[in-house]
Amino acid sequence: MTEQKKMQEILLRRIETLCKEKGISYYVLSYRATVPLSTLAHIMDGSTQNPGVFTIMKLCDGLGVTLQEFFDTQEFEELLRETSE
Repeated sequence: MTEQKKMQEILLRRIETLCKEKGISYYVLSYRATVPLSTLAHIMDGSTQNPGVFTIMKLCDGLGVTLQEFFDTQEFEELLRETSE
């Protein structure tokens, strides 16, 4: 699996996990983040492989977390270690 594909999967799982933790649907997230539902759907179904940092920042706002909190996971840390080797 490529690094990009791993990053994409980790990103999807993180959004999914945070939505579950917050008890919100993708529709509610898209509304709160002011990100079109179609954009979020494309991220979640994998057709958008590299969402921009601005979109991720807006999703973090909608989830009520900082960028640091969003990326502060074991999975992201392991991916960073793998890519820096």
